[in-house]
Amino acid sequence: MKGKQVWWRKVAAVAMALGLVAMLGIVSPVGAAETVVKVGNIEPLSSPSASVGEQGKNARNMAVEEINAAGGIKSLGGAKLEMIYADSESKPEKGVAEAERLINTEKVNVLTGCWNSAVTYPTSAVAERYGIPFIVPVSVADKITEQGFKNVFRIAAKDSWWTRDQFTFLQDMEKEFGAKVETVAFVYENGDWGKGFAEQWKKLAETAGYKVVLDEPYPSTATDFSPVVNKIKRANPDVLMMVSNAADAILLTNTLAEYKVKPKAIITSGGGHADPSFLKAVGKNARYLFDIVEWETDVNKPGAKDINTKFKTKYGYNLAGESVDAYIAMYVLKDALERAGSLDPKAIREALAATNLSTGPAMIASYDVIAFDATGQNKFAALAIVQVNDLGTGLERITVWPKNARRAGYTPVFPMPKD
Repeated sequence: MKGKQVWWRKVAAVAMALGLVAMLGIVSPVGAAETVVKVGNIEPLSSPSASVGEQGKNARNMAVEEINAAGGIKSLGGAKLEMIYADSESKPEKGVAEAERLINTEKVNVLTGCWNSAVTYPTSAVAERYGIPFIVPVSVADKITEQGFKNVFRIAAKDSWWTRDQFTFLQDMEKEFGAKVETVAFVYENGDWGKGFAEQWKKLAETAGYKVVLDEPYPSTATDFSPVVNKIKRANPDVLMMVSNAADAILLTNTLAEYKVKPKAIITSGGGHADPSFLKAVGKNARYLFDIVEWETDVNKPGAKDINTKFKTKYGYNLAGESVDAYIAMYVLKDALERAGSLDPKAIREALAATNLSTGPAMIASYDVIAFDATGQNKFAALAIVQVNDLGTGLERITVWPKNARRAGYTPVFPMPKD
């Protein structure tokens, strides 16, 4: 009997000690708030795309700060999101290597990235091989969601939707203003992003009956765009369509102005032309330019203005389409984790596949629902066209299309004035 009493006293003492240790935070029991969700983020934090990579990083960080401050992932006992960043340098091989490291060394639960389609495409294969869910905020190459993968989920519209809407917009402008367009020129960075757009443009131009007078890829690292702009000037297109990163968008725009190249319209494709540094660097040279985006500061969505104001106060510039998608991606992840109630990759993947999100901060984009089709593409991703103009208070980006989303009281300038 005495032996049993001694044994029970020992058990009780151990139990009390374990309880005290847990209370002091030395041990984190299952479901305790110290649990973390490791999120691997592959971004171009150097290279010509560094500016947009930094914006995506800042947007993610702000969303994660909000999520963690609001109690984290409640179905996981208040688990906090922990961000782990890796620099792709805009190089596919570096993105692949970083994905391997994040999965095998950092033991991340989910991946996001990589902005550059050329990096996202091979990196998504790494995530698929390891069965790690991969949330793609904005890389737009169609082929990213055409690989038959089950772990890849893209929030943004794919490039065939971007190009489709650019041509629909152009034809709508012709009708609205009675201005005939006959010739088009395509100038684009020579990565997967630019080449993907150009491939679609050529098909759409043929269907619409436009003559392509220039098809000009270029390296984003170029420091002199005079040869490219001279080709544009000689081709004399009615409409110039471009895909550029920030540095080349700035240099191209300023060189076009220097050479006095003024087609009826310039239509760009987000990216560098939507970068906050662009307008600061080109000023009035960007006036009347049209740009296709997923989001603009004048979008009429609940919470959008407050979230943008918070971001601008924190980082000194407005959100752009790409950074909005990065911000949204964290809330898509939060929603999936709450429903999964588990850090098992399969459970997270199943929850992402079942996403049907229509409320909360994720709804600041121009679309009203986030839900993925069988390929992992957000079925409801939508786009808008803005025009750069000065209405008396400095240059700004003004939503002009679709027409029912046009800023009240504004009439687009089309064609572009020659003087």
